Amino acid sequence: MVLLVLFVFFAMTSSAFLKITNLINVARQISMLGIASVGMAFVLLLGGIDLSIGSVVTIVNIGIAWLMVKADVPPVIACTIALVGSTTIGFLNGYIIAKVKMPPLIVTLSSMIMIEGFAYIICKGVPIFGFPKGFAFIGQGYIGPVPFPVIILIFILAIGAYILNKTYFGRYFYAVGGNEEASKLSGINVDRVKYLVYSLSGFFAGIAGIVMLSRTNSGQVTSGKGFEFDVLTAVVLGGVSVNGGFGRISNVVAGVLIIGILSNGLVLLNVSAYIQMVIKGAVLMSAVAFDCIQKNKKTTHAVN
Repeated sequence: MVLLVLFVFFAMTSSAFLKITNLINVARQISMLGIASVGMAFVLLLGGIDLSIGSVVTIVNIGIAWLMVKADVPPVIACTIALVGSTTIGFLNGYIIAKVKMPPLIVTLSSMIMIEGFAYIICKGVPIFGFPKGFAFIGQGYIGPVPFPVIILIFILAIGAYILNKTYFGRYFYAVGGNEEASKLSGINVDRVKYLVYSLSGFFAGIAGIVMLSRTNSGQVTSGKGFEFDVLTAVVLGGVSVNGGFGRISNVVAGVLIIGILSNGLVLLNVSAYIQMVIKGAVLMSAVAFDCIQKNKKTTHAVN
């Protein structure tokens, strides 16, 4: 309903909203958001959070750009190195959370700050550009009438849905998020589940970073700034509980579309960037409040 209302509202208030070029632009924008949202959905299902996603996108942007331009590394190898690195970052987050028992908020916040610092060290705050010509296809190319980033998004969403619905790992995500102690007693290796989930979050953030770099054709330290906020908002809007144990990839798609259309519509209406921040913050708070109210109702009903 929210998605439908937003679509109708912006269609009526902006003559440019329904133009094919604008809708294609929205599709490209949400592709990066949607790819990273799959990893964030896994993390929230576990009852955790990953604030390092935006910084991972940034370091992937800077790392690949530096490898291709400064070290003359072929794009395929540069992207592979970046994905290994982003997955390793996710694994380290999961390892510290599982073994040291630190709160996910603190671990991933610390990672976010450190990774962003490394990105500045690599490029010294200066954008890196001048990539091989074929690299732009990832973020700007088409297969038929469909933008290639949208095809990547559909593929990643399918993988995410398959993991949750068709594998025992997916069932473990729900079980650990629902009740970690009960999961341990039932024989689930909770630590390994956390390693896997945070590694996947880093991996999907890395893919989003590659698409973003190809789309902008410039490696910049601001590329992932605030990206984790949009991802978190989209996933929570899609019905994935911040308390863990509940959510579906199919609903996350709706959340991603809401954020994509909201951001695009506000820009078309020339709404100030500062007002957009207020609106997005209010949307996130409302979504989390709704989730908490629903949980309290279920708890009260169970007790009665």
